Amino acid sequence: MSSLMKGTAILTVGLFLSKVLGLVYLFPFYSIVGGEETLGLYQYAYIPYNIMLSIAISGLPLGVSKFVSKYNAINDYEAGRKLFKSGILVMFITGVISFVLLNLLANPIANIVIKDDEQIYTVDQIASVIRWVSFALLAVPVMSLIRGFFQGYSHYMPTSVSQLVEQIVRIIVLLGGSFVVVVLLGGKPETAIKFAVFAAFIGAIGGLFVLYFYWKKYKTEFNTLKLESVSSGELSYKDIYTEIIKYSIPFVFVGMASSLFQLVDMLTFNSAMISIGLASVTDTYLTMLNLTTQKIVIIPVMLATGFSMALIPSITKHYTLGEFDILRSSLDKTYQILLFITIPASIGISILAPGIYHVLFEQSEMGAEVLAHYAPLAILFALFSVTAAILQGIDYQKWIIFSLLTGVLVKLTLNTPLIRLMEVDGALLATALGYGVTIIINIIVIHKALHYSSKLVFRRIILICILTLVMAISVLIVNKVLYSITVPSGKLLEALYLMLSVGVGMVVYGYLSFRLKLAQKLLGGRITKIANKFGFK
Repeated sequence: MSSLMKGTAILTVGLFLSKVLGLVYLFPFYSIVGGEETLGLYQYAYIPYNIMLSIAISGLPLGVSKFVSKYNAINDYEAGRKLFKSGILVMFITGVISFVLLNLLANPIANIVIKDDEQIYTVDQIASVIRWVSFALLAVPVMSLIRGFFQGYSHYMPTSVSQLVEQIVRIIVLLGGSFVVVVLLGGKPETAIKFAVFAAFIGAIGGLFVLYFYWKKYKTEFNTLKLESVSSGELSYKDIYTEIIKYSIPFVFVGMASSLFQLVDMLTFNSAMISIGLASVTDTYLTMLNLTTQKIVIIPVMLATGFSMALIPSITKHYTLGEFDILRSSLDKTYQILLFITIPASIGISILAPGIYHVLFEQSEMGAEVLAHYAPLAILFALFSVTAAILQGIDYQKWIIFSLLTGVLVKLTLNTPLIRLMEVDGALLATALGYGVTIIINIIVIHKALHYSSKLVFRRIILICILTLVMAISVLIVNKVLYSITVPSGKLLEALYLMLSVGVGMVVYGYLSFRLKLAQKLLGGRITKIANKFGFK
C-alpha cells in the first residue's frame, strides 16, 4: 500500500470511529437527562458552536497540511516551521476571539430562538449553555494547526489518534458528569447539559496532550530536516496566510454544510411555528428535527461516503494525468456504490422508524414520523458529500462555495412559508430543495468539466430502486406479521422485532444483489470470491 493510500486509510478510520462515537453517546445521554424537553438545550448550544468549530476543524488542518507538504516537496522545511511558530500564536488569538464572539452572541442568538413564553426554555438558559460550550474554542484552533502540520510531513497517525482520544475523553466526561449530576447528586438536568457541552473543552485538552506526545516523538526528525532546508525565496507572513486561506476556505464550507442548514432551522423554525399557534411544542419538534432524528439519518451517509471517498484519490490522480476515460469509469463506480448503500438503508430506516426511535430514544409517534420523513434525505446528504469531493479532486473548489451558498439561500427563502404550511415536514422539504439545488449545480459543473454523463448509472439507479422496493415490501410484511402477534411495549421486544426485520431486509437485498451480480460488480474481487463460495457464480 502506498504511503498516500495508507495515510488516507488511517485518517478515514480515525475520523469514522470518532464520528461513530459521536453518534452512539447520544442514546445513553438521552436517558440520563430525561428526553427531548431537556436535550433541546444541548442542540441549541451545539449548532452555533459547530459553525465556529467547523471553521477551525474543517479547513485549517487540510490547508496547513497542503502548505507544509508543498514546501517540504522542494526541501524548504523552514517555510512550514515559520508557519507553525507564527500559527500557534495566530490560532490562539483566533480561539480567544471566537470564544469572546460566541459569548457576546449568546444572548442575541437566544433572543432569536425564544419568541414566546409558552416555549420550554428561557433566553437565559439558552445563552448560558452557548457560553459553556464556547470554552472549547480556546483549544480547538491550536489543535487543528498542529494536526495539519503533522499531516504535511505525511504523519497521519497523530491526527487520527488525537481525534479518537478527543472524542473518547469528551464522551467519558459528558456521560460520567451527567450521571453524577442527575443520578447520584439529584441535580437539575439543565446543570448536566452545561457540564455536557463543557466536556468539548476537556476533550480538546485530551487531544492536545496526544499531539504533544507525538511532537516529542518526531521533534528530532523535524529539526534534522530543518537544518537541511533549502530556501525557495523569502516568504512574508502575508504570503503564507493568504495561501493558507485560499486552501482552507473550500474545505471550511464543505465541513459546515450540514450546520448551515441546521442554523437556518434554528433561527427560523420557532418563529414560524409560533405564528401558527404551536409555541408549546416547537422546542421539542426542533430537537427531533436537528438532533435526535438527524443523528440516526447520518448513519447510512457515513457508510456510503466512506466507501465512495476511497475512490476520490484515484479521481484526483486520473484527472491530473489526463486519463479521462478511467476517470469517468471511477465516477460511475463512485455514484453506484453511494446509491447502492444509501437508497436501501434510508428507505429501511423510514419504514422501521417507529421501532428505531422507540429503541434508541422513547416511544413517540411524532419522533417516528419526523424520522420516517427525514430518512430519504440521507441520499441527498451523501450525494452532496461525494459531488463536493469530486469537485475538490478536479480543482473546482470555487463552485462548491457557490452551489452550497445557493442551496442555503433556497432553504432560507422557503423555510418559513413551508413550515407555516406543513410544520416539521416544511423544514424537511426546504432542506431537500436546498440540497437538491446544490447537488444539481455540482453535477452540472462535473458534466461540463469532464464531459461526463452516464446511461449506465441511470440504469443501475433504476435497478437499485427495484431491489429496494422488493426489500421494502418484505420488511413491511415481516413487520406487520410481528406486530399482529403482539405490539411491543418494552424496548427489548422492539429491538428483537427490529433485528428480525432488518435481517430479512438485508437477506432479501443481499440475495437479489448477488443473484443479479450487482454487488460483485460494484464491491470488487473480495465480494466476488465470497459470492462464489455461496454459489452465486
